Amino acid sequence: QVQLVESGGGFAQAGGSLRLSCAHSGRTFSMYHMGWFRQAAGKEREFVAAINWNSERTYYADSVKGRFTISRDNGNKTVSLQMNSLQLEDTGVYLCAADRAYTDYASMDNNEYDYWGDGTQVTVSS
Repeated sequence: QVQLVESGGGFAQAGGSLRLSCAHSGRTFSMYHMGWFRQAAGKEREFVAAINWNSERTYYADSVKGRFTISRDNGNKTVSLQMNSLQLEDTGVYLCAADRAYTDYASMDNNEYDYWGDGTQVTVSS
């Protein structure tokens, strides 16, 4: 069983930065692709970023491309999301997810992910 725990959420002003982290409890972190998704109040969950198991491939939603950076540390079993130039529209609950890696390609589809954290709130104000 895999448990994911997010941290690093909080409040930021528009234009500011936050860094999210997600700790993976399992022994086989490197066998999972990792993703970040977010859900704003009253809206559907949406893809933010993903990274494949060996960090060779990263994927971003168009809305965050150039502002957010996903990275992972397989030794420490963590995945991070550096968020810069934050916008009001980035407000929401950010969730970390893990998808067992059977290929070299991570997915941007939340239905593909097997394990989820509880999420961390990010609030951006003007």
